[in-house]
Amino acid sequence: MAEFDEARLDDAEALAAADLRLRELAESGARVRREAGEAADAIVRAVSERGGERPRAVIAAGPDSRLLRAVLEPWCPVPFVAWPAPGLPGWAGSLDLVVMLAPQGSDPAAASAVAEAVRRGCQVVVACRPGSMVAEHAEGRWSTLLPTTTGDQLATAVVMLDFLHRVGLGPSCAADEVAASLDAVAVAASPHTNLAANPSKELAIALAEALPLVWGGSTLAARAARRLAEQFRRSSGRSALAGDAEHLLPVIEATRPRNLFDDPVDGSDLRPLLIVLDDGADDPVVREQRGRLQTAAARAGVRVEALASDAGSEVARYASLLLAGSYAAEYLGVGLAGE
Repeated sequence: MAEFDEARLDDAEALAAADLRLRELAESGARVRREAGEAADAIVRAVSERGGERPRAVIAAGPDSRLLRAVLEPWCPVPFVAWPAPGLPGWAGSLDLVVMLAPQGSDPAAASAVAEAVRRGCQVVVACRPGSMVAEHAEGRWSTLLPTTTGDQLATAVVMLDFLHRVGLGPSCAADEVAASLDAVAVAASPHTNLAANPSKELAIALAEALPLVWGGSTLAARAARRLAEQFRRSSGRSALAGDAEHLLPVIEATRPRNLFDDPVDGSDLRPLLIVLDDGADDPVVREQRGRLQTAAARAGVRVEALASDAGSEVARYASLLLAGSYAAEYLGVGLAGE
């Protein structure tokens, strides 16, 4: 197993090898602003065309529908369905609004789903690249295109969520607020910020000799947890698990107490590390689950690390948690790349 060298996290040459990915993370806020600015006129037209009339139901179609579900499902005042599978539900028709995120605009399944929505006479709003395959299939009398250019899923979602908020179908999602939260994380987690003041580098060090268990209590925090577990697996080549409290508790409770005579550099027995994503959710169920996890971790001697965000909106908190963890995943890869 590769050894982690924390000195590489402040080494300019080592960080240069990850420059493209770190730069992509740093530009997250700029992409949100760019997409929001370029789609602003189209959003105003789309809101005007709807005339304040509510659809019978909202269907989020396509493979990126789960992010919209995480935001809208608890809030939408009409029935909401996320439909990542090909096609549409059999009942979808002219009274329903079909929305789709297609950041790349080249997915055949997304193009097929939106073409089916047009054929059925559904109201259609699609966020994608103009001239893309999905855009071409979305053309129709009741269709609206929100133009996007960066290929960034989060930035594309912010454009769609802004539209849905303005027509009374979703919570507030101000692009400037989301972008500002991303910029703040990019400053705190910058490769130019040294270990002593960089929370993402500190988390990477904690991950160096651990198997991450990532938990988020709210729907959006749980989604961020799943995304981060994927990134930790990719950066380290090791296991990483995200799940509800009932999925993580057995792993924590089965962890044997640390033995003082264990070899600390023997990677054959990596201990779990509980990472709590705290987006400020104050639901009693969330508090109870967090308490159970932290109590079990204390009994088993499992280390707990927290990523927290106090940004204003749900989406801004989700975005900042995901970005801070993404930086940590990149720094984990940098530290392990010395072997």
